[in-house]
Formats: sequence, structure tokens, C-alpha cells
Amino acid sequence: MPPPPCAEMGRQCRSLSVVLRVCDLDDRADSGDHEATWLLGHTQSIRFGRLWREDDHLYVRASLRIPCRFLHDSSTRRSRCTAFGYSTVRAVSEQPAAQDRILGKDTFELVERGRLTRRALPAAAAPPRQLPVMTQANPCAAARCRTADHKVGAACCRDLQVEIMCSERNIMLDLLVRARKPPYLCKVTRSEGDALEAEVISACSFLTTDGVSCGLHGRKRPDGRSAKPDLCFEWPKGAETTHPGCVFAPSVPNA
Repeated sequence: MPPPPCAEMGRQCRSLSVVLRVCDLDDRADSGDHEATWLLGHTQSIRFGRLWREDDHLYVRASLRIPCRFLHDSSTRRSRCTAFGYSTVRAVSEQPAAQDRILGKDTFELVERGRLTRRALPAAAAPPRQLPVMTQANPCAAARCRTADHKVGAACCRDLQVEIMCSERNIMLDLLVRARKPPYLCKVTRSEGDALEAEVISACSFLTTDGVSCGLHGRKRPDGRSAKPDLCFEWPKGAETTHPGCVFAPSVPNA
């Protein structure tokens, strides 16, 4: 794949502004809540903007904060494009504030009816007369699952598939997407004439301080639905959805 024909170094070297298709919608106003909450939770490498509905789809503006694979930063604050030889002095800029979705002990940001909303979601009360014993340990805490960057732990909460709106005529954007630094953005394929699919490593900000447990686990939305997105526990049957080392992967009998 050739490098994108950039005329100079610029913002596209470190991040890429795109539109992501969040999900398909039906007639219910809340039909995209789970998918949107799941996607907008993955804020480690993606900064999310405005959500909107168009026809039967939900979209969101986003900045993929993943550098180009041709970008090289030296120790002397100079940055260079290894594809074309451009160079520039690296600016000292402040990183934008993280988009945390856990705002307090029981306060979260999640999507309701197509809008990012702040909600108080108390933890589920313990059943009456419950004995003070430890509950079952989180099976993912000691799992050896890993993502393509070889980081171990919570692989399915750090790895996601995104659908980037990019027509076949938009050759520049297509090349810019494919030039992102792997494995942080990789496996780019054209799913339809108007979109690219890609795998992105961007940890979910609903993970708690141990890096494995989900802050939404066991919590309910005000209408009684699960606050934790159903994508996180209702996996497609028969699909290859597990990472290497996943404790839920089917065991392979010895040959």
C-alpha cells in the first residue's frame, strides 16, 4: 500500500479526524444506546465528538489519536516523515483532557436516546441476609489474554472494530487510514462502498483502577436496562470473538 500523498507534515501525522458509523437504528429512540455506550467508552486512543442520527444509522465525529506509521520522532524534538523526507520541529503541546466515563464512585457518562448523558447509577444492593463471604473472583483478572500490541489483560475491553465513513472516491482518507501505525490501527478492509472497517486498540474508560473490572458491571439504567452494554456479555454464537489466552475460549482437545 503506497503512502498517502501528503504535501507536508501536519495534523494528519499524529491524528485523523473521521466520522464513525456507530450502529443501525430501528424505530425506538433508545435502540442504539448499548452500541453507542460501548463505542464511546473506548477513549484511550479515540476522542469522540457529536453524535447524530441520519436515516437509519447513528454516527459520531471522532479523532483517531494514532500516529502515521511513517512518522519518526527523534530525541532532539525533530519529527520526520520517512516516506517523503519532510521534517519539522515538534511542537510542545498539552495533551487534551481525557474523556473519562467514570466521573465518580457512582456517576457515569453513557448514551441515552442518542445523547451522551451523565447518570448516577448506584451499585446493586446486596440481597437481604447475605452472608459476609467473598463473591466469586473475576475470571478475567488472571487471564493471559492479549491484544496485538502484546499487552496482557482485558483484551476484549481494549480491542474494538470501528466502521470509518470513507467513500471509494476519497482516496486520500483511505490511504491516511491505512497508514496509521499498526497494530494500534490495523486490518483495514472496505466493508461497503462508503465505509472502511478497522481494528483499533483503545482501552475502555469504564475499566476501573485494576485495569480489568468493569465499573458498569451489575448496575442498571433508570429504566431497568443493564448499564453495561449488552455487546460485552452477549457474544455472537459461532463467531471467533476470543483473544489468545481468553478464559472463555473453547478448549481444544489434544491431537
